[in-house]
Amino acid sequence: ELRGAKRAPQSGERHKKNHEFNQTVDARTDESVGDAAHVILIRSILKYPFNWSAWLDLGELCVDDSSIDQEVEELLLPISDHWMYHFFCVHVFIEEKANENAIAIIEKLANGQVSENEGQQQGFFIQSAYLQSQLAMAYYDIRDYDSAHDHFLALAEREPYRLDNMDAFSNVLYVKDQKVALSHLAHRSVTVDKYRPETCIIVGNYYSSKGRHEKAVQYFQRALKLDRSYLSAWTLLGHEYIEMKNTAAAIEAYRRAVDISDREYRAWYGLGQTYEIMNMLLHALFYFRKAAALHPHDARMWCAIGGCLLGLDRRSDAEKSYERAVSLGDGEGIATRKLAELYREDGDEEKAAKCYLRHLELRYQSQLAVPLTGGSADSSLEAFENVVNHVRVDEPEAEALLYLAYYYRDNLEYDAAILCATRLED
Repeated sequence: ELRGAKRAPQSGERHKKNHEFNQTVDARTDESVGDAAHVILIRSILKYPFNWSAWLDLGELCVDDSSIDQEVEELLLPISDHWMYHFFCVHVFIEEKANENAIAIIEKLANGQVSENEGQQQGFFIQSAYLQSQLAMAYYDIRDYDSAHDHFLALAEREPYRLDNMDAFSNVLYVKDQKVALSHLAHRSVTVDKYRPETCIIVGNYYSSKGRHEKAVQYFQRALKLDRSYLSAWTLLGHEYIEMKNTAAAIEAYRRAVDISDREYRAWYGLGQTYEIMNMLLHALFYFRKAAALHPHDARMWCAIGGCLLGLDRRSDAEKSYERAVSLGDGEGIATRKLAELYREDGDEEKAAKCYLRHLELRYQSQLAVPLTGGSADSSLEAFENVVNHVRVDEPEAEALLYLAYYYRDNLEYDAAILCATRLED
């Protein structure tokens, strides 16, 4: 779509374009002229905004050094309304994990925005496959797998021979346990090009979903033979070695990933998990904190930190970590249950009861596959009865119901106590 957005250069413009290209190369290789690399790149971009390679290099500098962000924004102000600038912002936001900002810009580019002079404008890039792939990646990174799945599926239907980003699509299918769809994607990818690293990742994920971890390792290693700097392959290889209880090989794979990019939070998190398995909690805590610094809005990171702190007998710090996880959603309910146990041991019955009730509500919502709409549990009697009567009761839920039955009895709320006790009998 970028190729069709500008007129073809005339022969008289070739010298100008070559000069701009040389400026880009100079910015990457020579800063001895006094100006910083980002200044020279911006100078080139201002003369020719369609030079995407210059934008990519500038984005890499911004991601590596956030101190230049304000200066870059000021220098690019003359073309801040240009669509290439918005594409650049999407790229940088996704690299910096500011996915909500990237999603907002993509929606404006695709669906249009309100202009003061011209009113409502239709999105010029509504058919852009690139923007749709970036939107899918943004949703994938914030773990909104349903939205990511929808965009990846639409992208695969529009471009059936596409392999770019399809490895991330296979990760989504793996997490959603859609083995049949993953099998179809693997078969199609092998048919398109079996020597692409993305194809090897997709096939590896398929074998991993079937529990054939040795075969998955074989395909992830094949992807690395094709591209040694493939971050996703190193991280997934570490995951497979964890499944095979080969902690030494897992550590090596994760370290290779963070050597390539120290912003790969999944590899830092994997290192933390590996050292936690080895009961080296101080090492695990260090790596979990690295992952949390890169991905602070992920409740899993704070749950992991809380677990390490609890193992190190730092209860107050562990409580703060679990509370942080709960404030970020805690869709899996791990932090909520842990907090309830800690509050109960501390004798704080009211907070423990709230956490146990929220745990039941989270379990019920996961059964319905509907996310919670609010940050706290719904305290209305009708909603309470609905949760207690329909939640699937396993051991953690039975523990929660028993505690709530005693809590409501002691607080003279006999109807609620009877409801919890009756559900336990069932």
